[in-house]
Amino acid sequence: MGEQIRIGQAAAILGVSVDTLRRWEREGRVAFDRSEGGQRTMDAAQVRALLADRAPKTGVSARNQLEGTVVAVETDGLMGRVELACGPYRVVSIITAEAVEELGLKPGDTATAVVKSTSVEVRR
Repeated sequence: MGEQIRIGQAAAILGVSVDTLRRWEREGRVAFDRSEGGQRTMDAAQVRALLADRAPKTGVSARNQLEGTVVAVETDGLMGRVELACGPYRVVSIITAEAVEELGLKPGDTATAVVKSTSVEVRR
């Protein structure tokens, strides 16, 4: 048995509820172990596999992709600033004004922040 993650932590990592994980267990989709105190735990390798399965298949090499809602778009000359709310996180990207125009971004739109190394791309 490898490193164990408690059910609440696994749910937070996967972006689902504890109830969803319990349902998946009933359906045979996941398997839980039990701690000495009787709490459900999941092998960290299983959590990683589930996370990989749930990742969007986009055909790009960047694996850090955060879906969100555009909350602000500003352009000034050649540059643009796009702010996304990705769950509880705020992601801000500085891109060209031309890219902002091409993407047609406006507050309320859904977009994905694609993070690779130290740059952030905003895609639609």
